[in-house]
Amino acid sequence: MMLPSLLKTTSPDPVAVTAAPQPERTEDRLAWLALSLTPGLGPRRVLQAVERLDSPARIFQLALTELESFAFPAAAVRFIAEGKARAEAEEEWRRAYDQGGSLLTYSDEDYPERLKEIYDAPPVLWMRGDRALLSKPSLAVVGTRHPTTYGAGMAEMLSRNLAHRGLVILSGMARGVDTAAHKGALAAKAPTIAVWGTGIDVIYPKENKSLAEQILLGGGAIVSEYRLGTYPAPANFPRRNRLISGMSVGVLVVEAGETSGTRVTARCALEQNRDVYAVPGNVTSKTAWGPNTLIKQGARLVATWEDVWEDLPSQVRIQLEEQLAAASGAGSEASSASNGQAGASLFTESPLAPNENLVLQALHLDQALQLDEIMENLEPELTSSEVFTALFELELAGRIKQLPGKNFVRRF
Repeated sequence: MMLPSLLKTTSPDPVAVTAAPQPERTEDRLAWLALSLTPGLGPRRVLQAVERLDSPARIFQLALTELESFAFPAAAVRFIAEGKARAEAEEEWRRAYDQGGSLLTYSDEDYPERLKEIYDAPPVLWMRGDRALLSKPSLAVVGTRHPTTYGAGMAEMLSRNLAHRGLVILSGMARGVDTAAHKGALAAKAPTIAVWGTGIDVIYPKENKSLAEQILLGGGAIVSEYRLGTYPAPANFPRRNRLISGMSVGVLVVEAGETSGTRVTARCALEQNRDVYAVPGNVTSKTAWGPNTLIKQGARLVATWEDVWEDLPSQVRIQLEEQLAAASGAGSEASSASNGQAGASLFTESPLAPNENLVLQALHLDQALQLDEIMENLEPELTSSEVFTALFELELAGRIKQLPGKNFVRRF
């Protein structure tokens, strides 16, 4: 069910969400926002400037000659000195909260500590959803916008299994692997974070509007370093990728071609000293080039959730195991997760009827089969009506997925 939108915006694609609680609009917070909105100032220049000040708010009190000492571009100096930076910040602050969003500045307590470790952390984050989620251990799951059935299935399965164990799944909400990763976390009834390359009031791609709403309804968050109204310029997404890796304890790559933007995220992860994981692919597939190359270069090969879990930093794994123990009440989940046997208790499946089992065995994980082909393969064991019934029951049970053209594939 769609929630009524509370956004007062002219954006064509607002996300339905309740308004965020507004923290106090202090002069320091306003200064961070003013500097981030000043033309010609990137994150590094803003951070270096604030380091020279007693407090960010001092920037509003500096004379023109003092501002020039920061080696800002002339246009940026005038923008601040003439009061335009402050005026824009006040307007942006008001618009963000009027539209159900919130602003998180570099000096706020709940600004993610991992993000502060990167070279050019954004001075301000625009967001919707749970601010506290940004400080929890997260894993970035990224890959091609055009995955194979195998790639999309692996992304969804791994994300679901890891989300069940407390890791927050983080991705960019792009088509393909990103979308599958978010859906996997939602299937686990766990919160997930989407980092956008647009303003938080501009949904991209448009077909993911429903997914964005599900993320927020599921207790997740949408985050961006771009001001309201920022549309999807191609240059935004490579810059956005450093945030995806920077907020995470590691990056999992599932299918990526030789020219894929996923390579940018993997490179950022290595530069930021983050762990890199990769799902191996068929060497004849173009989308396997990225993960297979990363594995050759030292990335951890991932076939199951245990491969990621066992390689997590010890303090992160301990934290997650303690959370699992608290959630289970007796600690059995944490114990089984640590020895790689939690899957049986979390994903117990009811036995199948004989006809359903025959149909399930005839389907593949990595290749879809057309209905006519399935019936031919199962002849004469099953009649067409028995195949129809079995497919219906298997899809209802979540064991298989129907694709366009009456094609069917097994779910992971």
